Amino acid sequence: MKEIGYQREAVLEYAKRWAKGRNPRYLDFEHLGGDCTNFASQCIYAGSGVMNYTPTMGWYYSSGSNRSPSWTGVVYLYNFLTGNKSAGPYGVETNEKGVEPGDIVQLGNKNGYYHSPVIVDVAGNNILVAAHSYDAYMRPLDSYIYEKVRFIHIQGVRNW
Repeated sequence: MKEIGYQREAVLEYAKRWAKGRNPRYLDFEHLGGDCTNFASQCIYAGSGVMNYTPTMGWYYSSGSNRSPSWTGVVYLYNFLTGNKSAGPYGVETNEKGVEPGDIVQLGNKNGYYHSPVIVDVAGNNILVAAHSYDAYMRPLDSYIYEKVRFIHIQGVRNW
């Protein structure tokens, strides 16, 4: 396995292109529980180019009915990125000072985490995001209402 790096510019280009639209290559989950983590995964894939086809615990999308839980599930994406020791992107939970464009923020309430916007710009304490399920591009993070927040800094990508 070798380290191939995370292409943050590719993430940002993808987010800008598809934040207010839908890539026809992927099923739109807007009316199936929300499309935010599906969009976040698409952005991460644009910057990594590597999926992890490990059944159940991996991170992949072949079709709307053949995908890993982590591709579209907020908590599952977090678990995959912060626990991945194999192929694909991997990261670490951090605070707002430890993120950069191309990273992921997850918003939550007392019932858990429910939203996965993609960070597209960091200017001082001002974090701007792109997201689906209430499509947004360059939306200030502080314009959302949430009870808790966690940040995932993507450290790199491994390939076979």
